[in-house]
Amino acid sequence: MSDTILEISGLTKVYAGGTKALDNVDLSIRKGEIFALLGPNGAGKTTLIGAVCGIVRPSSGTITAFGHDLSNDWRKARARIGLVPQELSTDMFETVWRAVSYSRGLFGHPPDKARIEEILRSLSLWEKKDSQIRELSGGMKRRVLIAKALAHEPELLFLDEPTAGVDVELRKGMWEQISALRERGTTIILTTHYIEEAELMADRVGIIRGGKILMVDDKAAMMKRMGTTEAVFQLAEPLSELPASIAEFPVSLTDDGKELCYRGGDGSGSGSEQVAALTKALIAAGIDYRGIDIHDSSLEDIFVDLVSAREEETA
Repeated sequence: MSDTILEISGLTKVYAGGTKALDNVDLSIRKGEIFALLGPNGAGKTTLIGAVCGIVRPSSGTITAFGHDLSNDWRKARARIGLVPQELSTDMFETVWRAVSYSRGLFGHPPDKARIEEILRSLSLWEKKDSQIRELSGGMKRRVLIAKALAHEPELLFLDEPTAGVDVELRKGMWEQISALRERGTTIILTTHYIEEAELMADRVGIIRGGKILMVDDKAAMMKRMGTTEAVFQLAEPLSELPASIAEFPVSLTDDGKELCYRGGDGSGSGSEQVAALTKALIAAGIDYRGIDIHDSSLEDIFVDLVSAREEETA
């Protein structure tokens, strides 16, 4: 039996006026994974989430969640999906307890004080249960949105920029909460501008730009295939050309021969091994250097390179 719980095929959304927000998107989400959807502003991330959650009506394509076609059987599927929106959209004069309890009832679940208490405690909101939402800090308000989304115990949870506007300390706390949700079996799809979040938590990563999915892959495989190691050697004396023993490496001279730049390897660590071999070759060739600056590609580097390359192709 397939472990796919969400299947999106040929999904397209064209708004009035002709703006194409989604362009023939295909995407499969596996049960129990954390999937990070990365893309610049206006890439189509929020529109894609809205289409799955019934907020946006697609122009064409199909969405199947938990075996239900969302075009004609959306109620059964939607009851198993939670959404934490990017915008703080809730009644600011309602108390935390009543807001979260009301969200549970919206999906037909009977009152369950113990479950609501469990959710509020897990998000460090228990002490604020009787506070009006307007009295809370920005980070606490965002936690309330997560609590509301969890109230009906969804199996698939969308987090649209969950840590936007949240300070570093609260952001780390929310990362821990997201990891805990996954451990309980919740499948999570998140969009984020903080690419370190995807690098830290995601099992798979999708990159979207201009409404099109550019790439979807396991994070580790993506890092290995597209990652590189960069090393810059500050040479003690400028070089006008490279000896044959050094030219065998993927290197070039920059800054009028004062620097030797290496770029190669992959995300598996082979680049670091080559840099070590290069340093031995430099010593053997009698080339002295004052320092080395080594940098391994991050997921953000890969994202920027990929998006920039597609922008150049379409320019």
